[in-house]
Formats: sequence, structure tokens, C-alpha cells
Amino acid sequence: MIDLYTSPTPNGFKVSVTLEELNLPYEVKPINIAAGEQKTPEYLQLNPNGRIPTIVDREAADFVVFESGAIMIYLAEKTGQLMPRDAKGRSQVIQWLMFQMGGIGPMMGQANVFFRYFPEKIQPAIDRYQNEGRRLFEVLDGHLAKNEWLAGDFSIADIANWCWVRTYKWSGISVDGLDHLTRWRKTIEARPACRRGLDVPAPPPIADNSDATADFIKKAGDIVQR
Repeated sequence: MIDLYTSPTPNGFKVSVTLEELNLPYEVKPINIAAGEQKTPEYLQLNPNGRIPTIVDREAADFVVFESGAIMIYLAEKTGQLMPRDAKGRSQVIQWLMFQMGGIGPMMGQANVFFRYFPEKIQPAIDRYQNEGRRLFEVLDGHLAKNEWLAGDFSIADIANWCWVRTYKWSGISVDGLDHLTRWRKTIEARPACRRGLDVPAPPPIADNSDATADFIKKAGDIVQR
């Protein structure tokens, strides 16, 4: 059994979607990041960085893993699924996972800050992060023009990037003309396990990309973390 400490953010969804795809039993431990529960002494003992998500693997002597990408790798290796075991295949998946961790997530997060939340509209900053987000989308689109998935078969790399790319409207990043990215995104959206993972820790009361959902994420203060 896995204990999943999470909130409804792109990084939280990365792990809940992965758990659903792997069909692993898990218990949800909701963290109200808007109320600062991720900063309590009890939670900081699990995750010293005070962010979500975090897992505790009860079957492995209560082994704790934090950082969403590290959790995804741990779960994939634990089950032998969603990532090849051969060195080259594994490296390809990790490369595209790091692409999200180091590029897509931070750039979209900063686009959100300056486009939506910052009290003063600093247009050069808005342009910088939206343009870089669009450039990264174009990298994905170009790769997906020649590949069904990011790294061989469907993997944690696809899950990680999708959980952020799907929020493109709130970041103000256009996907116009990115037909391969759109095909990939819609294909993942149609997967039942992926849809279920977006309902963790609870089904959102409103549709994807709505102002209410994004306002919650803003208040939670988690949108800029990788």
C-alpha cells in the first residue's frame, strides 16, 4: 500500500495518474496547501522541502519519496512498468521526464505568475515565459510528429508532460498549429486511468482550465514548483 500526500496541482496529478495507470493500491492523504498544511512539522518530517506530492511505501518499511519526478521513477521501477528496463530505453524516458521537470513545469509556472497572479503586468516577463513555453511545446510537437509517444511506448514521460501541457490555457500559451501535440494530448485524455488520476484527491467541481480551478492553484502557491 502507498500513502499519497497530495493536492490538485499538476505535480500532484503526475503521481496520482501514475498510480492509477500502474493499478497500485494507495491511500490518499489530502494536503490543504492553501492552509499551509505542507509546512507543518509532521509533514516536513516526510518532505523537508514542504511541497507536494510525497509518498510513503508501506511495503518497503515506510520508505518515503518526495519530488514528483523521483516518485514517478520509483513507482515505475518498483513495478517494472511505464519505463523500459534496458539502459537506453530507460534513459530516453528519463530525458523527456527531465524535459518537463526542468523546462515545461518551471516555464509554465512562471508564465502563470506573471500572466495571472503578479499585481503589476510586466509585459517583457509575460512574453519571455509564454514564448519559452510555446518553444518547448514546439519541441514536443516536432518530436511527436515522428513518434506516437515521447519515449517508445506510453511512459511516465508522457504522464509528466501531459499533466502540465493540459493547463496551457491558464498559462496563456497557444497550441495553434501544434497538431501532433494536440493528437498526443487528446489521446492521453481519453485514457480512463489518466482521467481517474485527475480526480485525486477529489473530483474538481469545475472543468479543466476554468478560472475557479486555477484560482485554487494560485492560492495554494504550488503552481511554480517543478
